[in-house]
Amino acid sequence: MMAAWSCGPDDDPVIQEDPAPESLTVSPASSSLEASSGEVALVVTAPQRPVVSGAPSWITVKDGTFNKYNITFTLVVSANETYDPRSATLTVSSGSLSQTVTVSQAASEKPAEPEEPETPEDPQDPSDDEGISETLVTADATDEAKALYGFILEQYGKKIISSIMADVNWNHREADKVYSATGKYTAMHYYDFFHIYVPENNWIDYSDLTPVTEWAEAGGIVSLMWHFNVPVDKNTKPSSSGAGVTCTPGQTTFRAKNIFTDGSWENEWFYGQMDKVADVILGLQEKGIAAVWRPFHEAAGNATYKRQASWATSWFWWGFDGSDVYKKVWMAMFDYFQSKGIRNLIWVWTTQNYNGDSSGYDQDTAWYPGDKYVDIVARDLYGGTAAGNKREFEEIQKGYPRKMVALGECGNDSDSAFPAIPAVWSAGAKWSWFMPWYGSNMPDETWWKTTMSNNNVVTRTDVKY
Repeated sequence: MMAAWSCGPDDDPVIQEDPAPESLTVSPASSSLEASSGEVALVVTAPQRPVVSGAPSWITVKDGTFNKYNITFTLVVSANETYDPRSATLTVSSGSLSQTVTVSQAASEKPAEPEEPETPEDPQDPSDDEGISETLVTADATDEAKALYGFILEQYGKKIISSIMADVNWNHREADKVYSATGKYTAMHYYDFFHIYVPENNWIDYSDLTPVTEWAEAGGIVSLMWHFNVPVDKNTKPSSSGAGVTCTPGQTTFRAKNIFTDGSWENEWFYGQMDKVADVILGLQEKGIAAVWRPFHEAAGNATYKRQASWATSWFWWGFDGSDVYKKVWMAMFDYFQSKGIRNLIWVWTTQNYNGDSSGYDQDTAWYPGDKYVDIVARDLYGGTAAGNKREFEEIQKGYPRKMVALGECGNDSDSAFPAIPAVWSAGAKWSWFMPWYGSNMPDETWWKTTMSNNNVVTRTDVKY
């Protein structure tokens, strides 16, 4: 703020502020753009903070910097997909003052109509003629892993595999609740290595494989994931109660990029924890149990948000240092597990996508480890609609044509309930499987009864491989 000090011998200092402008000015008052998308910066001077209104759907108003009486708005103009020239008049207002701004966009050339493709025998089956890989990324995978992947591939586009998440302990209590309500068990069951870091763990014994082997012996599919916790700093040792660790980058000095420095505390923790998990997975492998494996999920978080914001970051440490480091972390785990002799996993990568909001978010394709390291691509969705599921499914399938696409997590959120799976399926979202989260996100009994009674849903008694 520009100011001058003025004071007499007995006076306190008085700040003489610049006078407020008496009018509202906008520059430029009109702009013309080519057919491709672009941005227009509006420099506004007004007595008080102005607002922009009247923008059509193809223009997004991005609030910029505001300093005293001057603010810069950016108009983000989407590509002209209507082909005809178009224009819009927006209003910039400040109190009783207002001024109009005109934005016009040139016509775009309409692409030639593509030749009509031949209709496949089953247009609803996304595995037909789409090049989905029939082999696992683990070249010498166990026979059990190959058989499990073959079963999942056989169902893809024809039926959706039901799944459930255990709570933080290794058990099948949530699955038992579904059975009590519907008379059926889900086909797949997820277990999380959430607390494997705890020394002298007195409430989860990860060496006791009984909760997992019971499920597999009953004919169910085993799925594993890992909320990979790290200490809040190099001097903090996790307590037996589980205190002193986190997944959240803002709560720890642990940085993924330091994993690759020999002797760093991040390197020692990373490989030490992987040894613990590898021992459990090898125990399952020795018992002939294959598993769907979904590590380092939701890597991008909000980092693909187009506008700068304090919360526009990855919300897990494994994505916080950027996409290149994240991919190195994924590959480091993949290669290390290979070196340990682990051959029974189906590797699942979870995309964040952008909930269909391309005006606010970019795709997170930069975080994808690559076809050589991923068997299946998943997406986590909460709340929403059946139509929204269809949009997400088709976008992901188009982006990763060599991979099946699954609903890695789903459930209710604070704004809406997750739609029933039969409605999602009928809308065209042919997810490989679905997996509701536990607790407040878990759908109610009516949702489960509607879902588990549907002929398109695979339950545990349907699993044969």
